Amino acid sequence: MGDCFDCHYCNDSLLGKKYVLRENDQYCIKCYEDLYSNTCDNCKAPIGSDCKDLAYKDLHWHEQCFKCAKCDRSLAGKAFSAKDDTLLCTECYSNEYSSKCFTCKKTIMPGSRKMEYKGNSWHETCFACERCRQPIGTKPFIPKENNNYCVLCYEKQLAQHCSSCKKAITTGGVSYHDQPWHRECFLCIGCKMELAGQRFTSRDDFPYCLDCFSNLYAKKCVACSQAIVGLGSTKYISFEDRQWHNDCFNCKKCAISLVGRGFLTKRDDVFCPECGRDV
Repeated sequence: MGDCFDCHYCNDSLLGKKYVLRENDQYCIKCYEDLYSNTCDNCKAPIGSDCKDLAYKDLHWHEQCFKCAKCDRSLAGKAFSAKDDTLLCTECYSNEYSSKCFTCKKTIMPGSRKMEYKGNSWHETCFACERCRQPIGTKPFIPKENNNYCVLCYEKQLAQHCSSCKKAITTGGVSYHDQPWHRECFLCIGCKMELAGQRFTSRDDFPYCLDCFSNLYAKKCVACSQAIVGLGSTKYISFEDRQWHNDCFNCKKCAISLVGRGFLTKRDDVFCPECGRDV
């Protein structure tokens, strides 16, 4: 092989010289570096065949050039982070860009577990119940006045208890007669329909939906036989133990409204003075 052992590119003899083998072809050092060496992103010089070539995202560095852009310490063989294509050691990246723990105010290091809630961040061990100090992790919790509580501590120490089922109210709830209720426990005493968010009335301190109250207690309009219901704002006419809706208090004959006017009666019917003369 002696006379034929030449550089694949320049044909110079490689006998007794260093060479580089690439895809079964041998090259002298100069040709190999001219043809195939990568350029260091830091110093812009070629990365020779006798140097270690460190690569990240299609960029290359000499080992001694692969450094943190802020503190200039070597990143070779160490964890690092990138920000806008700038390489930083873990410490510098944390100081510049990492979240700070809401409780201890220290940096949350990249790679460590971080808990987040409503725009704030915590170390996993710092995100703890305000009362028992046990880490909450991914378990349910209840926030109150900038503090977080595990469900057990909240129910024992802080929660109101439902007037109906006596269990803790952890979310929502309604108040009636200064007493707390679960929304699902605040029911019509008659039909058991949930009353939270609905119009209702009461009798003897018991809550009723309007339908049940109407069927059980409401006055009936003489004209339409329908219940006269309302929450204190419904207007109606009352005369001799009889009641009418305002809209129903009309002359039986000509249908003119008699609200605020004189009228005549005959049994359950009412008439305007003009029509009443003919009755």
